[in-house]
Amino acid sequence: MPQYLVSGYLPDDFDPSTQDEAIIEEIHALNREMIAAGVRKFAGGLGPARTLRAQPNGELLLTDGPYLETKEHVGGLWILECADMDEALAWARKGAKVCRTGIEVREIFFMPAPE
Repeated sequence: MPQYLVSGYLPDDFDPSTQDEAIIEEIHALNREMIAAGVRKFAGGLGPARTLRAQPNGELLLTDGPYLETKEHVGGLWILECADMDEALAWARKGAKVCRTGIEVREIFFMPAPE
């Protein structure tokens, strides 16, 4: 069965203290619903990013923050195992409502190593 990355976006100035207990409980309730339905494989929030960029001279440049200039960043994710994209989008709609944020859904492609 295919797996999907469902990621939530937060504004760069997001303050976690603005999430009250009701919002947090809604998120926990959605996670419990996903677990009961057997679709959730993993979930978690994300801290600040550090990015490594390969340089033409072969060295690596380490910077704070996301790799793109944006006004928002990935704040958390779910890995869901669903029958198809439509089912993953149905769960993502619930996530967007309870998290009150933008949600992106991408199918995860597995590339097995050649024998």
